[in-house]
Amino acid sequence: MTLHHAAAIGRRHLTAAVALLACAPAAFAQAPGPYPAHPIKLIVANAPGSSVDTIGRIVAAQLGSVLGQPLVVDNRAGAAGALGIEAGRAAPADGYTLIVASSSSLTVAPLLQKAVRYDPLQDLDFVSLVAVLPNVLVVNTALPVNSVAEFVAYGKAQGGKFNMASAGIGSVSHLAGAALASAAGFEVLHVPYKGGSQSVGSVVSGETQWTLTPAPAAMGLVKGGRLKALGHSMARGTQPLGPLPAIGDTVTGFEFAGWIGIVAPRGLPPAVAQQLRRALATALQQPALRDSFALSGAVPTASSAEEFRAFLARDIEQNRKAIRAAGVQPE
Repeated sequence: MTLHHAAAIGRRHLTAAVALLACAPAAFAQAPGPYPAHPIKLIVANAPGSSVDTIGRIVAAQLGSVLGQPLVVDNRAGAAGALGIEAGRAAPADGYTLIVASSSSLTVAPLLQKAVRYDPLQDLDFVSLVAVLPNVLVVNTALPVNSVAEFVAYGKAQGGKFNMASAGIGSVSHLAGAALASAAGFEVLHVPYKGGSQSVGSVVSGETQWTLTPAPAAMGLVKGGRLKALGHSMARGTQPLGPLPAIGDTVTGFEFAGWIGIVAPRGLPPAVAQQLRRALATALQQPALRDSFALSGAVPTASSAEEFRAFLARDIEQNRKAIRAAGVQPE
């Protein structure tokens, strides 16, 4: 190599280095900082005080602690959760908007509402499940039954006049109750209300006789002696609510659990998704969260994105069958 060639190469290297330095401020300014750099919005597709809201806020507190940034809860209730999902999926896919979803918003709403425009399996990114929720079979304290077997026998003897409360037509409590009646072989008189608190309250007052409702909506009343719990809707052999038996121990094959998970707008960066998934797994192990979950019967449940998607696909099929059993038509 001649001195001239070496000088030429040196000049090219120097020119490249100067150009790189000239661009460096812009490059550094555009480079993303560590995630999360500011608070995260957590859209809850349900009303304040609902079981989904209760679980969502418990998760928000612990997840924020793990991530080092607060999660700010934004309730977007309406249309069985569809309004919250629509609001969330329209947000930027940058990890600063997350959505607390449930069977109601990702399964029931798309099956029953013609106006729903999203495909739950295709239009969102799945972060993780956070909880599986048993539905609990509760009856008015004056009802002369003390077990699932006695409940079924009583229902069969009522000739279709067995009043079942629900949170509304197509709600989880409606579909779960209809599925139970179908599996057990008795008819019910469905009495829909505007929300879970009203439907559960009607059983307390004796206006209706029973409901199969998400456990967080009823267990406080059970512990206070205002409702009688007979069984839960999770798989046989599980004990999410202490000694309370599974309905499936008596009604063969019956299982109808609810769930809550975290989803995000489609296009979430994989590194952010993985960080959120790890942080959620850590949050779900915290004693404070597990104690709070236990009070409502919620079972902490972390998952991969693929496991969450498969779980949702199964839930859609289960609810499709329950909708047929309930005779509900999409509107």
